[in-house]
Amino acid sequence: MPISPSLAQLPVRRLTSDDLLACADLSENRGWPREEHKWGLLLTAGTGYGIDGPSGAGLLACSVVTSYGPGLAAIGMVLVAERYARQGVGRRLMEHVVTEAGDTPLTLHATPNGQPLYEQLGFTETSRAEMVRGRFTFSTPAPAVPVRPATAEDLQAILRLDHEVFGLDRTHMITRLPAFADHLRVAVEDGEITGFAAAWPNMDTHVVGPLIARDSATAQALVASLAAAGDRPLRTDVDVRHTALLGWLKENGVDSVASNAVMVRSLPDLPGDWRRRFAPLTVAAG
Repeated sequence: MPISPSLAQLPVRRLTSDDLLACADLSENRGWPREEHKWGLLLTAGTGYGIDGPSGAGLLACSVVTSYGPGLAAIGMVLVAERYARQGVGRRLMEHVVTEAGDTPLTLHATPNGQPLYEQLGFTETSRAEMVRGRFTFSTPAPAVPVRPATAEDLQAILRLDHEVFGLDRTHMITRLPAFADHLRVAVEDGEITGFAAAWPNMDTHVVGPLIARDSATAQALVASLAAAGDRPLRTDVDVRHTALLGWLKENGVDSVASNAVMVRSLPDLPGDWRRRFAPLTVAAG
């Protein structure tokens, strides 16, 4: 719907780490977890955009863009305060973000409510991601693939593998994993790192991501190792094409809670190798 003249005059500004609590408040306003730990990563590693409320009482809307160079940027945490929902604010913010991106291709995970707007802005669905959550039961064992905690000496090999599988350089995100995550694991076969995965704290869960692996067996072994390392329920977003991993997770008590569209703009599909890309680092569907 058309935005009201009063809301249309409110400026879109860049967010900083000083806006972390305001962003968490907005998440809570829309019924999302506060996710302060994730906000801290996104606001320091990415570019936040926000619209301040006319009353001066916090943010009216926000989003964060994580850049991977000229080849791709990811949009997440698209939120509009409840009292301003369905008044054109989300469209205005997204139009600003798209304009700021220029020729850079964009990607995002869209909820059913947000997908129609993104389609109108030129995004197309390329795949879907299934969000799963639950306390891991270890009912169905993982394949016997060697997995161990990552060390500082593994970082360069992890970066090379990630670049190969993701298709772009995201050094600025991966190098933050040792401090951001509670657990970081690597799969090693014949002296070669064939996969890696992190589990980072988010409210009462551990989020598994990124999850990069040679095959489903390796992905399962990494997840099982992360589950054994902590006592929180697990949450992750798995590409629905990875049916073997999803089936195994559900056999172990990690059940589906939502399904979101993976969308891109100005690209036919995401770069890299989806067959080895099982779960992203962070997801914030809008």
